[in-house]
Amino acid sequence: MSDFNKGTIDEFRANNGKVGGYFAGANMLLLHTVGAKSGQARTNPVVYVTDGDRIVVIASKGGADSNPDWYYNLLANPNVTVEIGTEQFQARATAVTEEPERSRLYAKIVEHRPSFAAYEQKTSRKIPVIILERVG
Repeated sequence: MSDFNKGTIDEFRANNGKVGGYFAGANMLLLHTVGAKSGQARTNPVVYVTDGDRIVVIASKGGADSNPDWYYNLLANPNVTVEIGTEQFQARATAVTEEPERSRLYAKIVEHRPSFAAYEQKTSRKIPVIILERVG
């Protein structure tokens, strides 16, 4: 895990789900996945918005030309654990590929964090949008 992610995760847990710096004011969650290749538990801080009862995240990787590893993890193992604030729950991840739904949900993220608009402009890949729905 990168030092950046570790620091963000530690800050998230120490402050009931709130972080400062670049992510100050952002809706943050911790996404727990199982490694697609390694089978190891992984945790990543991710910005989210809600769409009704659904949680929406994007696999932006800052606009890099490749998807983040956690995206492949949830494709291989869509049953994940989510931490929001001090709450932890099980969810099922589903990639949204159909238009115009994918673009509508991406726009909701951009509305929350306008800097995410630049990520689509930095890369030629279609940045994945993922829905997390509570289970159980």
